Amino acid sequence: MIGTATIDQTYLMKSLVALLEMPSPTGYHRPIIAWLEGTIAALGISGLQMVKTRKGALCVTLPGTSPQGTRALSGHIDTLGAMVRAIKPNGRLMLTQLGGYAWNAVESENVTVYAVSNGRTVRGTIQTVSPSVHTGPDVYDGKRNDERMEVRLDARTSCTADTRALGIDVGDFVFFDPRVECTDTGYIKSRHLDDKAGVAVMLAVLQALAACGGAPAVRTSFYFSNYEEVGHGAATGLPADLQDLLVIDMAASTTGEHQNSDEYSVGICAKDSSGPYDLELRRELVALAQQHQIPYRIDTYPRYGSDGSALLRAGGDVRVGLIGPGLDASHAYERTHVDSLMATARLALAYVQSTWQGTDVKDGLP
Repeated sequence: MIGTATIDQTYLMKSLVALLEMPSPTGYHRPIIAWLEGTIAALGISGLQMVKTRKGALCVTLPGTSPQGTRALSGHIDTLGAMVRAIKPNGRLMLTQLGGYAWNAVESENVTVYAVSNGRTVRGTIQTVSPSVHTGPDVYDGKRNDERMEVRLDARTSCTADTRALGIDVGDFVFFDPRVECTDTGYIKSRHLDDKAGVAVMLAVLQALAACGGAPAVRTSFYFSNYEEVGHGAATGLPADLQDLLVIDMAASTTGEHQNSDEYSVGICAKDSSGPYDLELRRELVALAQQHQIPYRIDTYPRYGSDGSALLRAGGDVRVGLIGPGLDASHAYERTHVDSLMATARLALAYVQSTWQGTDVKDGLP
């Protein structure tokens, strides 16, 4: 419990599963943004304003109890995926990646191909061009790259014309099956926990405020970005007078050598590939975690970027921090734990309700 607002674990988990089941690879965002609009409107928060940006992101703003300071939380709804690059002479599909991942991470995954021209969907499977141990001499050590991966469609296609007759063409989207599983030991396994776990956390914070009739300490926006995986998610669309941005994204956890994050606490990022995050905001987050007895880990992510990175590179004069649940096997078949989700949600709620600190130096520290 943070003040009178409490994170509802059941709401958090139901929101997460619903988000995970909706396809939203980078560039295909309208259905999930529409779902978010309806879900947030149903909370009935007084004074709430919703605005969609020209490129399709959703910015939800709540008035604060104090006129001093402006904040935002950001999480991205776009996920990894693929797009049709070519229809091969055998009727199968060559792909180009949306976001960055290793091809072996999606090998043998079932997919849905979405035909942009007519809205038709066709099921299929990603595999190498030599998937069989009985017929492929390089099945074990053949390269996994754009040229050697393809989609085998679940339709009678044996040539380019057969596939085109289905309405499939270059530029169509390919959705990876999320394979969501919530175990009785508290783990959540799925593709696309990055960053639908963060988005579910943001929804849980909004629901906690709605349930108690509360409000943020200062005017706060909840920004649901849709191009984070390709580097420009939060580069635009946030309020012009924004002073603090707290990004809710994943904490790359136990499969990373030298990583300090885990699947049971909230990760607080000190630095990623774009450089250090704001030191004073990091200190405030640590102080809030300690005050509310929220388990946390401080970590660095040398092969990682975020919506905060995009905003800073676009010239944002903003303090930026980043927190998130610990994810095992990021950008593959990911896993986290409900304890980490709850720790992240509790810290995000504590931050939203805390007095705005600005750029003051704390405790005499330089």
